Amino acid sequence: MIKKVLIKVLLISFSGLFSLQTLAKEAPLSVGWELWYPYQYHNEQQQLVGLDFEILNAILKKANLSANFTEMPWKRHLHYIKNGDMDLAMGSSLTKERQAYALFSLPYRNETVKLFVKKDDVDKIKLTHLSDLINSPYIIGVEGGYYYGKIYQELIKRPEFKSHISEVLDIEQSVQQLMKGYTDGFLVDPVTMKAFVNKYKIDGEMVQHDIEIYSDDIFMMISKKSSHHELLAKINQAISQLKQTGEIKEIINRWSELQKANSNQ
Repeated sequence: MIKKVLIKVLLISFSGLFSLQTLAKEAPLSVGWELWYPYQYHNEQQQLVGLDFEILNAILKKANLSANFTEMPWKRHLHYIKNGDMDLAMGSSLTKERQAYALFSLPYRNETVKLFVKKDDVDKIKLTHLSDLINSPYIIGVEGGYYYGKIYQELIKRPEFKSHISEVLDIEQSVQQLMKGYTDGFLVDPVTMKAFVNKYKIDGEMVQHDIEIYSDDIFMMISKKSSHHELLAKINQAISQLKQTGEIKEIINRWSELQKANSNQ
């Protein structure tokens, strides 16, 4: 009788443990996002849409995962990834600093960053290299927590360069500061800039400067504290499969065509 009771207790315990493990695996991932056209934003129906959202949703579906999304500034999102309050971030650049607290997926798209200035000022702003800012009268806007390449990362350590940088929350603030004359330009992805221009109907007011800034791969970033390598393996397998079938390329091309169509309206 005692043996039967012990077996029953053990079976209940194992069953409960299995249930907890199953629930843990099925629990939605916590994912942050910020207003970032055309990658992450609300459409007119207040749905979360964008290139990054569509790719992530395809990855989640392929990996049999789900997610809850929370809007927040990028700098805070990085902090939450670091301390484990958020599981995953889309549209992330891989840096040595971030590798200390996060895992990175396979790359799923590319990103380029350029300097944008007022159209009337493009010939007046004489910059050949990013380091030329040091001996210039110019102030350039950047978004807090963003990565702008290795050259920028080294230069920002120098006070004489940092004094020419104005940190803002998002692209809307960057545009406002430029138009009010507080800055002489700002750094941004040209794809984001085109989407912003289309949305706010300000075509022709700002143009891209010739100076080279940065271009590299973009990844999904996973918190080391909240997640583990098994999750990374699932996401990487999904990315590999979606690349092989051409689905990721198809999504990127579709959003590119949508941008062109919006520009011609």
